[in-house]
This record gives sequence, C-alpha cells and structure tokens, in this order.
Amino acid sequence: MPTFPLVRKGEAAPYLEREEFRRRFMQSFYDPAFKSEAQSLERLEAIAWDAYKEARKSPVTRKAGPGYADPDYDLAVEWIETSERLKAAAKKQADAATRSRVLVISGSSRNDTTCPGEISKSYRLSELAREIVAAAGIEADYLDLSLVTSEYGREIHPCKGCVSTAMPLCHWPCSCYPNHALGQVHDWMAEIYERWTAAHGIIIVTPVYWYQSPSPLKLMLDRLVCADGGNPDPTTTHGKKADEAKALELAGWGYPKHLAGRVYGTLVHGDVAGIEGTRRALCDWLDWMGLVDAGEQARVDRFIGYYEPYATSHDALDRDENVQEEMRNVARAVVGAMADLRAGRLSVPDAKLKRPRPK
Repeated sequence: MPTFPLVRKGEAAPYLEREEFRRRFMQSFYDPAFKSEAQSLERLEAIAWDAYKEARKSPVTRKAGPGYADPDYDLAVEWIETSERLKAAAKKQADAATRSRVLVISGSSRNDTTCPGEISKSYRLSELAREIVAAAGIEADYLDLSLVTSEYGREIHPCKGCVSTAMPLCHWPCSCYPNHALGQVHDWMAEIYERWTAAHGIIIVTPVYWYQSPSPLKLMLDRLVCADGGNPDPTTTHGKKADEAKALELAGWGYPKHLAGRVYGTLVHGDVAGIEGTRRALCDWLDWMGLVDAGEQARVDRFIGYYEPYATSHDALDRDENVQEEMRNVARAVVGAMADLRAGRLSVPDAKLKRPRPK
C-alpha cells in the first residue's frame, strides 16, 4: 500500500478566549451611534462566538451532485455559485461569436476618495488604454483595485498558501473564502475571477510602492494562484483534507492553466526605483500562467517625474507625452494581438510543447 508524506502539524495559533473575541467583535461598532442597539449587539456577538467556536466556515451547503467526484459531499453554496459563474464565463469567452473583451486593471491603492484625496497616475494611464480599446469596438472592463481602500465591504483576503501543501488543495475558484466562522467575508475575488475568465485580453497598469507591487495588486496576484493548476472539484479532497490532496498530486496532477491563452500587456511606472524588477516579475507571472504577451511594446516600465517631488507627479505626467503614447501603444498591441489570436492568425511558437516540469 503506498505511503504519502506526513501532514506536518504544530503551528496553529490557539483559539481566542471569550473576552478577546468579544473585544474584537465590538470594535466594528465603536461609533457611539451603535450604543442604542447595545443589547442587540450582545445577542449578535453571542451568535458570532458560537459560529467561531464551532468553526462554521461554510454554514450553508448542499450536495455537490452530478459532475463531481463525490456527489454526496456537502459543498458550500457560495462556492458552487461562483464556480458556475466561472464555467459560464469560460464558455462564453471561448465562443468565437462573443464580442472581444479587455480587462484593464489599475493596481494603485490611491483614488480621490481615499486619504490622499487625489486620483492616481495609474487611473489616468488606464483611461488612455480604455479609450484605445473602446475605439476598436472592444468591450473595456475596468477593474480599479483602489476600491479596497475606499469602499465599504470591498476586500481581497490574503492567500492562505494551500498550494504549498499540495496543488489539488488549492481549488478553482478559491474555497478558502468566505470563512464565516472567522468573519472573513466580502471577498472580492469571487467577482474578480469571473472578470479574468471572461476577458480575451488583460492590461495591467501599476505604480511601484517601495520596490514592489502595491498591496491590492499583490493580493490579487497571490489569490490567482488557483488559476494556475487549481483543482476545480473540492470533493476530490473533501474540502481541505491535506492528506487526500497530497495523494492526488503524487498520483499525477495535470496542473490545469485555467486562464491560459489570453493576451496581455503591462505598464509599470515609478519615480525612483523598482520599475524594471516589478515589470519583469509581473510579466514572468503572466507568462507562467500561460497568457500571451502582445509584443515588446506591450511590456513597458517607465519613470514619471524621476527624482522630482511627489507633489508635482501629475504635472510630470502631463508633460510626459511619450509615456502617454506608450500606454496607448500597449493597448493597441493588445487589441491587435488579441484579434489575431482569436482569428487564428497569431502563432504561439511553443504552444504544442509539453512542459517536462508542469508545476
């Protein structure tokens, strides 16, 4: 009988004590306006404590049903609904009659309703890209990641690293959230997965923060790990059974690339350092997921206002007509490559090669 690696244990943090749980729960209602509902909040806190104590991660489930390895397994209804939307989006995206769609993503944390009180340069550059896409008669879907810093209930929770235990433990779409027992809800990724799936082209525009990607962008990138090799059937691991996932991977896992074949372009901008490393990492990531770059002019890193004051950075962008045109060229390259790819005119030279190391 085959043996599989042990599932290592011993790092888990202890459960919160009752009073500490209550303190954290009540922090959401610090506003004195909630005092009139103090008794109601006490009752709600008791319900939340029970959900936490009993670990009711997915309190509403139904039988998986036909099409799953274990049709009798109780799957979270929220996951099923997201999965079905992704399947529908993938089917529509693959239909040659479907209107082409480009997802334009702004990775900045800043907009004029956040603390800075001013729009980002990534937003302005994204607008230039959207104009080119729309002028070509293509649908431009704009994903503004700064909403996680400015909009109530808009969250992207961090990746929990299921892949590092075994690839089949990482479900497509992610099943780590929502986790109602821990209050980890409002997960925007359920919608973002669908928007990536529906797109034929992707354009990412981002600044550099401290030599790295901004936090909202990095959160999205990490959570898209399930698109690269993720398991579309959680019943094969009966939820998060690590030993079953290890056995599946070692028996031979195909590492399906759920977003492969989409065209991409990027523009990374900064004012001192870090743009080239961030652009390389971003493009390497997209390449690894099986997306197709739209050419050299679709992968751009540029300084805007190099070593100039932050206060005049928008003025620097106003003056830099070249970078504005480079942004337009990124969009033009994606539009052209996407049209060629959908028409069968664009050849991906290594498309038929099998990876000897598919991980």
